[in-house]
Amino acid sequence: MKGRPFLKLVAAFALVIAATAIPIGFFLRRAVEASLRQEIERNLKQKTLMFANRVNTDRKNNLQDIVSQEGHAAGARATVIDAAGKVLADSEASAATMGNLATEAEFDAALRGEVGVDRRLGPALGVPILYVAAPVSGGAARLAYPLADVDRASSRLWNGVLIAAGFAFLLAVALAASATRQESKSQESGAEWVPVSPAESGKVALAPDVSGHEEKQHQLETLLNSMQDAVIAIGPDELVQWANLSMARLVLRRIRLNAPIVETVRDPDFLRAVREASETQKVVTTRATSIIPGHAFDVTAAPLPGGGAVVVLRDLTETERVEKTRRDFIANVSHELRTPLTSIQGYAETLLDAAGESDHSRDFLEIIRKNASRMSRLTEDLLTLARVESGEQRFDIRPVSTTELLDEAVQNFREVAGAQGIEVQVDDKASAQVNADPEAIQQVFSNLIENALKYAASGKIIALGARIAEGGVEFHVRDFGPGISSEHLPRLFERFYRVDRARSRESGGTGLGLAIAKHIVLAHEGTIRAESELNHGSTFLFTLPLAAAQ
Repeated sequence: MKGRPFLKLVAAFALVIAATAIPIGFFLRRAVEASLRQEIERNLKQKTLMFANRVNTDRKNNLQDIVSQEGHAAGARATVIDAAGKVLADSEASAATMGNLATEAEFDAALRGEVGVDRRLGPALGVPILYVAAPVSGGAARLAYPLADVDRASSRLWNGVLIAAGFAFLLAVALAASATRQESKSQESGAEWVPVSPAESGKVALAPDVSGHEEKQHQLETLLNSMQDAVIAIGPDELVQWANLSMARLVLRRIRLNAPIVETVRDPDFLRAVREASETQKVVTTRATSIIPGHAFDVTAAPLPGGGAVVVLRDLTETERVEKTRRDFIANVSHELRTPLTSIQGYAETLLDAAGESDHSRDFLEIIRKNASRMSRLTEDLLTLARVESGEQRFDIRPVSTTELLDEAVQNFREVAGAQGIEVQVDDKASAQVNADPEAIQQVFSNLIENALKYAASGKIIALGARIAEGGVEFHVRDFGPGISSEHLPRLFERFYRVDRARSRESGGTGLGLAIAKHIVLAHEGTIRAESELNHGSTFLFTLPLAAAQ
């Protein structure tokens, strides 16, 4: 009888594995094959066009040499025919022995002036071959590439799925055997299972059985001790109740149970989080920097049911080091790019001035100038963002009136907006003073108003304003354009995130304006957010703290 549960479990596992592995393997194989075929076709088209271009322009080498060299370079069979379909040269066979190829689908399209593509079984190899032909002067050129690699890659993928399914089945057999043994032990020990309500789950597992309770407590301790994060439990009287091994290694001293927590950890932010979680019965998060010199910790304190709190400490030192390295790298690369980009832009403008209006090179020079200008703006924005994120940028924060900030923002954009037929107006000035660096806040307004001008020109009005809100003054920049779909709102302030990528590039945006605005506002201890609805415009709001006099 003991073998039946085991066989049932194995059969159930096998059914689940088969029902999962077969569809996944089938669809994954189809997707990989389609992707590989598309990539091979794209590459072969490019190589065929380059081949055709050489046939048209190379006058130093004879046609047979060109065909042999291009076929070898592309790893494919190369063929050239005349307008009647007669083979002029082939990389793998004598042209005289080959028949007329004008009726082949790819050559038929190429002789009509198009790029022809066809897939069919090769007459000699018996494997699928991709043919791509392009028109040349007086005929057409073709490359033929066998698709055997696609079939081999597909077979390897399917074999990988089968091997993974085999390992999963072996694991399922082991799990089934373990579960069967556990069930047999439970039946032999005679432990009585007691049904519990959902509210009592986690508190009762077995009928009153001291040994079972102790075993579960031991399992819990083992689990917590295996964690990389430090965990410590503190009672309502701020005495240490329990700590895992990671916590003991962290503080480099013996942790005494039922001793005040301040003897173990003296960091004020840590102690404040513990007290606040215990008093408010809410989860509190903070950052502690004095637990270990040179280390920073993310502290999460969660209240315990009977009072006190359990605290988890995660070491952020390595994460912050990597983030600093990334910021430094971006800043260094951006700084090094400034000089060459400025030179490219200057030389392009000089050449544009010298080029005639009918000169075809003028279009290429204009493209170079525009892209160099965009790259220059991008490097400047990256440098600005890196300085603000790292705290290197020092802000001259002082009391400044909301009226002054709003009037200057309107004044800066009145002429630019007027040239586009857009009116920039102020709804409400709030008549208060905030703690801010006027120059930095003008950059926030500049980024928000520029966005409104680019994407909401159809509204004809951009409204600025300020009002007294909880914790400070809330400023807003409102447009009456097409609005933003709700799924984009949570990610608007991410670097390089664009709602409409094509339109953003056409308008010269770098994708960093809102990220810069966010970090400037955060450096002022404020908040920033966006509200929008399709066809009803968008509103960007940010808060700044009131000045002390207020």
